[in-house]
Amino acid sequence: MKTFVRQILILCLLAAPTGIASAQGGYQVVPVINGGTITGIVKWVGAEPRGLDVAVNKDPEICDPQSHKTVDLERMVLGPDNGVANTVIFLKNISSGKGMNLPEVRRTRDEKQCRYEPHILLVPQSAQLQMKSSDPVLHTVHMEGAATFNVAFPFTNRVITREMDTPGVVNLQCNGGHVWMNAEAIVVSHPYYAVTDRDGKFQLTDVPAGDYQVVAWHEGWRVLGRKTTLDVFSQKSIARAVFSEPKTWEQAVKVHPGETVELKFNLSDK
Repeated sequence: MKTFVRQILILCLLAAPTGIASAQGGYQVVPVINGGTITGIVKWVGAEPRGLDVAVNKDPEICDPQSHKTVDLERMVLGPDNGVANTVIFLKNISSGKGMNLPEVRRTRDEKQCRYEPHILLVPQSAQLQMKSSDPVLHTVHMEGAATFNVAFPFTNRVITREMDTPGVVNLQCNGGHVWMNAEAIVVSHPYYAVTDRDGKFQLTDVPAGDYQVVAWHEGWRVLGRKTTLDVFSQKSIARAVFSEPKTWEQAVKVHPGETVELKFNLSDK
């Protein structure tokens, strides 16, 4: 018990913010009158990726209450018509427009049945990411990338916040032995971002008229192998999946005042 408490104290100390250089963007908020809309869909083309699940080997009564024995890594989520969920869509070359109005649900991360919800977060630069755990088991959030924190969740429903100062991608993993838990947080400097829904659909609204590059970003779905890491609670070696690098696709688009432009992105394993 003393060892367990000592580990919790160490993790809480590690959860304190570390120094990260702030990289402020040049985006300016201006009135957008008669803006346009970019809407579309992301589709998967080809055979559905396989091998994206792992065995539930810890806390099955919480992590696997339906006794499926395995859990999906959620790296490629396809809808009934092969729409690709969890793809980030954004404008690459926009310098001014509407104010930051990203959905609050994308700025709040929960742990439910040993999953990070939502899988893709969108957090405005210099805003707070809110985190909590609904599970009555010990989780951590280990962050790498544009932010580096290690946060322990020894209590259910206690909200912990961290300010996300630097734009970019943050990888989230659990170092508490639940090796399948993974997610991505995208720290953004402007509001023209969206995440595709279960059907692969997206929408960007109030876009000033002009020419843009629309980017579709996916975190990467291939499992390249396994790496050994340490369960900080049991002090046992565990194997975690190593994923392929993120991939991007781009399309040029012209937005006219008050009009809607429709796009389609095709993703494949080729």
